Amino acid sequence: MNLNLPIPRTSLIWLLIAQALVTVPFLAHLPFWMIGLWLGCTAWRVQVLRMRADYPGTLLKSVLFVATIAGVFLSRGSLVGLDAGASLLLGAFILKTLEMRTRRDALVLIFLGFFCVSVGYLFEDGLLWGLYSLLPVSMLLAGLIGLQQSLPTSKASGSLKLAAKLMLQAVPLMLLLFLFFPRLEPLWSLPQPSNKGITGLSDNMAPGDMADISRSAALAFRASFDGPMPAQNQLYWRALTLDQFDGRRWSQSGKAMRIEIPDWQKRGDERSYSIVMEPSGRPWLPALDIAETTLADVRQMNDFRLQRRHPVDQTLLYSVHSWPQAIRETQLSEATQRQNLQLPARGNPQSREWAADLNRRYPRVDALVDAMLAHFSDEPYHYTLKPPILGADSIDDFLFNSRSGFCAHYAGAMTFVLRAAGVPARVVAGYQGGELNPEGHYVSVRQFDAHAWVEYWRPGIGWRSVDPTAAVAPLRVEQGLEQALAANEEFLADSPFSALRYRNLPWLNSFRMSWDNLNYGWQRWVLGYQGRQQVQVLSRWFAGFDGVVFFGGAAAVIALLALWLFKPWQRENDPQLRVFKSFERLLARHGLHRREAEAAQAFSQRAALRFPAQAELILAFSAEFEALRYAGQRRSLMPLRRHLRQLRRRFPWRFSTIKTMEER
Repeated sequence: MNLNLPIPRTSLIWLLIAQALVTVPFLAHLPFWMIGLWLGCTAWRVQVLRMRADYPGTLLKSVLFVATIAGVFLSRGSLVGLDAGASLLLGAFILKTLEMRTRRDALVLIFLGFFCVSVGYLFEDGLLWGLYSLLPVSMLLAGLIGLQQSLPTSKASGSLKLAAKLMLQAVPLMLLLFLFFPRLEPLWSLPQPSNKGITGLSDNMAPGDMADISRSAALAFRASFDGPMPAQNQLYWRALTLDQFDGRRWSQSGKAMRIEIPDWQKRGDERSYSIVMEPSGRPWLPALDIAETTLADVRQMNDFRLQRRHPVDQTLLYSVHSWPQAIRETQLSEATQRQNLQLPARGNPQSREWAADLNRRYPRVDALVDAMLAHFSDEPYHYTLKPPILGADSIDDFLFNSRSGFCAHYAGAMTFVLRAAGVPARVVAGYQGGELNPEGHYVSVRQFDAHAWVEYWRPGIGWRSVDPTAAVAPLRVEQGLEQALAANEEFLADSPFSALRYRNLPWLNSFRMSWDNLNYGWQRWVLGYQGRQQVQVLSRWFAGFDGVVFFGGAAAVIALLALWLFKPWQRENDPQLRVFKSFERLLARHGLHRREAEAAQAFSQRAALRFPAQAELILAFSAEFEALRYAGQRRSLMPLRRHLRQLRRRFPWRFSTIKTMEER
């Protein structure tokens, strides 16, 4: 293919369609002005195709290039990072349209398009994107095939059909590579886009923070259990603990961030399950108490949370083993006790006075805790996503004035009172509950399941968990957030189009569950098929097989694939025609193709004119073929094959670069 030739019309049409299909999924991640750039460049190139405009000059292209870089910098604040990098890549992909004159330019656009499709998986790796990405890939392949066609009458549908056929033929090889090729860690990394990791748990908590998170229907993770599914009120997913209070906000202390092996003992039944976690931009891995995992880069911190060395920037699959009845730290160091008794020197006098009264009336820690839970249950406290604004003494204002709040209000207030009463305590932040999918037998935990509860410590017993929200709104723990809200509060009011709001419609809910089950299977068995899981699957498949059997089976599979791809049974059975097909292929390699329905004699005469140095041999081959084919005599194929061998020797080794008649 001569790369300096103009782009065929068929190929150009497919390339413009492919560019649209590649760009559309990125619109949510691009600066708004880049949409106008894309539409403008496309419209200009279409006008050039219609010969109503000329290509832009060097000055205009330079201005657009510099303006695009400046626009990305101003929109993203940097030229480094995934958002900025993707914007620059799409900008180059769009601007290339304006200077796409020759087939060489078209090849650059095609390769950029393939790379853009791959970059799309950094933003979205769900099943829907996986299916959609087949469309732009097919169009790019159709454009690539169109570049090889020189006839102006070539049909656009033919390029698309051939592209689809090539993709189908690539499926067996793709499956082999997926199953057997080892997964490698990326050789590069980029900061995650700014729109990831915003909705979710933070490393600090003020009373209204959890209420804000609970307005989001974004998926946090999915979990499937090896055995029976635990009850809803037992699904407390620990993410992190907050043991520092500044009078308004709970946060992690420096001690909580240290890597220390906690003291705990396994007790009771073990729960085994696997979690597929969505990107969060945070290093914490949600898990039931008390958890262990086999991931190499995950450690159990001194507050029993699981933490990864690096933030979770892409979908992560990990297996967990938990012991809910484990004994946790029967002895605490003085430094740890001081930290979990820490309170500001001043503030919230009513709460401190109540704590002192509880301490006098209930010298046993468990009795004091039960008294607080009874107080929350008996007094007119309310569970709400719209808590009133609290004053400077937020704990006092909540406990004795507003008495309305979300889980963070109750957990923070109870932890404060316990500390004021001399009981080491801390806030645990994570998620509670989850929606059971009966088709896949797993639970989906979303951001509106975010929850906070309390851990308090008893000498010789260790840490124990208690949830004051369950005393105020037991439906929140037993059935979920939607059932716990008051009649005047609408579930997911900020997301009117969320399908979760319409779970009362059986047909819609059934469709949502089925689609979610497909997505979960995609994430677990496709995206999660790497590293240890890949080794485990292959070990099960080939357990008991030796190397000879394995490689013999692999060779047999490859042979079957080769038979399916090359289809030797469909090759020409006529020996005379097989030799003539070889003659056709020889000339095609040197730039001359036989036209549709062109007679052998006419093709040979055109070839003799095209290659004067080999004209004598070409005509001799043609005469021998006609005599053999049409004389009606039984003659040997040897002379015909001899002419073909002589002709091969007379052609140069390098393929000819002379233009064909069609290209002229």
